[in-house]
Amino acid sequence: MPESAAQQSLAEVPLRELVACHECDLLMHRPVIGDGERVECPRCGYELYNHRPQVIRRSLALVLAALLLYIPANFQPIMQMSMLGQSSHDTVWSGVLGLYDSGMQSIAVVVFLCSMAVPLLKLLCQLLVLLSICLNMGRGYGLLLYRIYHHMREWGMLEVYLIGILVSIVKLADLAELSVGLGLFCFIALLLVQVWLEVTMSPHQIWEALAGEDRHARH
Repeated sequence: MPESAAQQSLAEVPLRELVACHECDLLMHRPVIGDGERVECPRCGYELYNHRPQVIRRSLALVLAALLLYIPANFQPIMQMSMLGQSSHDTVWSGVLGLYDSGMQSIAVVVFLCSMAVPLLKLLCQLLVLLSICLNMGRGYGLLLYRIYHHMREWGMLEVYLIGILVSIVKLADLAELSVGLGLFCFIALLLVQVWLEVTMSPHQIWEALAGEDRHARH
């Protein structure tokens, strides 16, 4: 088919049947794929989207697991430090309070938002989005919450906070007696579950499910 004829036929195709490559901007027909299959751009090879089996159920299980880990990760002791006969138990929340009480209110607010508030809001948005799909109700609110979730993704920086904790442990190891608490293991588990959730919760399938285009989204 000549290129002009192909462009003309493509212009007559409804937008919901088209897909554009995020890397090279190639516009093409959106192919229908099954579970475990993926779509790649024929021009640059970029993965456009894939179709994972039981994505809603798996994502919902991971969200619930992350919410269960959230409280011990932030309020259980991360480490216990003993120095000169005095001992202290440090948690994420006590770290925020310590920064605030020491006169660094702005830093305390940033740490609170990036390590506690935003990760929790992200999980709640994901939970409500998945419930709206599972219960087949409130799809409009689900679309809004999913957009909000995407805007908050850059603000949740648990991995940066974890690196700060590990650096602190290494630097204090020669100055005081340190012991790792339950909170650190829960914090690491929470970070790993959130990474797993990001991989499992396919944006393409979530958008399709929220729009009512994926009949098998709840299975």
